[in-house]
Amino acid sequence: MAVDKDLLNRAEAKCELCSTPDGLVNYVVPPSTDATLDQSILICGKCHGQIEQNEDLDINHWRCLNESMWSQTPAVQVMAWRMLKRLNGEGWAQDLFDMLYLEEETLKWAQSTEATSSDNNTVKHLDSNGAILEAGDTVTLIKDLNVKGGGFTAKRGTAVRGISLVPDTPEHIEGRVNGQQIVILTKYVKKS
Repeated sequence: MAVDKDLLNRAEAKCELCSTPDGLVNYVVPPSTDATLDQSILICGKCHGQIEQNEDLDINHWRCLNESMWSQTPAVQVMAWRMLKRLNGEGWAQDLFDMLYLEEETLKWAQSTEATSSDNNTVKHLDSNGAILEAGDTVTLIKDLNVKGGGFTAKRGTAVRGISLVPDTPEHIEGRVNGQQIVILTKYVKKS
């Protein structure tokens, strides 16, 4: 098929996300169903398994997006945006996501599957008042908390800036208090 040959040439016979030359497959970027060159990317089996959520997410594998997010190919940009969005609980991923710029049409494509997936299977972190918490938010402690292993008590009213969300655990966030990274229960914080 001509598309496969063109895709292989465009990708230089390696994964367009992580640059691995092994186990390459043609991946049609949703919601498209056409296997055209513009709607497809060439990816390795590991990237494919994690994108489709058939494998556990290997967070460090996706550090490759630091390079591939700068691709001039819109389909690659869309998948980099989506994976960085999925990894937004990681500080490095949030930094890359904040730097990523997409043209308006490409951004709409990237966001096109977000509405359905966010309703069905995205973990929502809620503060004590039910407000949705996002990575990078500032929260305030509403109770004195004894920090196990830290040897101190985090006092009520302490502001915790730049929180991280703990993936798949909606009742946990991470933040820095007294210079130490700690896990905090969301029921003990309110969004500032």
